[in-house]
Amino acid sequence: MTLQQESAKEIAHVLTEALPYIQRFKGKTVVIKYGGNAMTDDALKNSFARDIVLMKLVGINPVVVHGGGPQIGSLLEKLGKTSHFVGGMRVTDSETMDVVEMVLGGLVNKEIVNLINRHGGSAVGLTGKDGDLIHARKIEAKSNSPEFNASEMIDLGHVGEVESIDSSVVDMLVQSNFIPVIAPIGVGRDGFSYNINADLVAGKMAEVMRAEKLILLTNTAGLLDKQGTLLTGLSLDEVEALFEDGTISGGMIPKIRCATEALMAGVHSSHIIDGRVEHAVLLEMLTDKGIGTLLLRK
Repeated sequence: MTLQQESAKEIAHVLTEALPYIQRFKGKTVVIKYGGNAMTDDALKNSFARDIVLMKLVGINPVVVHGGGPQIGSLLEKLGKTSHFVGGMRVTDSETMDVVEMVLGGLVNKEIVNLINRHGGSAVGLTGKDGDLIHARKIEAKSNSPEFNASEMIDLGHVGEVESIDSSVVDMLVQSNFIPVIAPIGVGRDGFSYNINADLVAGKMAEVMRAEKLILLTNTAGLLDKQGTLLTGLSLDEVEALFEDGTISGGMIPKIRCATEALMAGVHSSHIIDGRVEHAVLLEMLTDKGIGTLLLRK
């Protein structure tokens, strides 16, 4: 068999392996949080866009929620504004919030939309302000934050959490064969804009839309055990045991909490995958082995 025939045979094998997954997920909604290295490396950006376009083409409905922390930090630095963080959250005054809106709702959002459209998709960019999509609630650092004395609180400014989501505009776009691309900016009852963690927005969006899957792209291979081995196929009970023994720690804690809360609210499966791998989304969704950590509601 020639090298060309071997290559064609391999392609055919990949396509037939993907077929049952395509059939299973056709017509289903998949919410994908896009961030990290996947947003800054050109090859990864293009592979992500192609993955999203292919998903839509075979009948799966992707909804993209994106971050943009490094891009916000870069522009703030150029403007001579120093960023301060408390508990991993950027203290966001009115001036900083203007930059956040410009970067997330403008530069980053439109770049993702343009990438998807260039690869043959039909993407539409949104922020939580559009269609009254994301209702935000202002949050403050807890008094036990290590940066402060126990009796103190700090006002983080325009940093919020999701109070509620009205997915009407997203549902309309999905049904009209568009791909929604959402910047995690919400509006509070006070009328002010709030910057919200993109993982949390993606999780709540998956809950409200009764998504088949929630996929969180990260800069790690997934959830690792204490020996550095990738863990996958975990139930909620197994995840809680990993919290208790300290296996889940640091920056992985909020991601896993977000993923498990989505499962408890009815999402069928959550995935934490390595966004540094080209075509990570398709490899996780449409192959037998996948590439990340799969969490299941059992």
